[in-house]
Amino acid sequence: MKTQTVFIISLVLAIIIAVFAVINVNSVEVNYLFGTAEWPLILIVLGAVLIGAFIAGSINAVKIYGLRTELKKYKNRTPASESSGSKGFSRKKDKQSTGKNGS
Repeated sequence: MKTQTVFIISLVLAIIIAVFAVINVNSVEVNYLFGTAEWPLILIVLGAVLIGAFIAGSINAVKIYGLRTELKKYKNRTPASESSGSKGFSRKKDKQSTGKNGS
């Protein structure tokens, strides 16, 4: 369900961007650091969208890489290191150490 929602939202945004780009077909002057050139506005709009998507994708890729690395670190922990006093994420272990009667 979530994947379908993301796909539909992405499709709607792509259509809006495409319509906006097609409407703006006039040539505009673009100033670079080393000169100027005339480009169709449609290319500038689409280029800006692609650069923004690339930047957002790169940020997400770095975040996913970090999360995968952290997950591997926690999966590779041995049971001996958990019982030697390191703090784990499980509350079940903490409740067992307080005693069976809960006091």
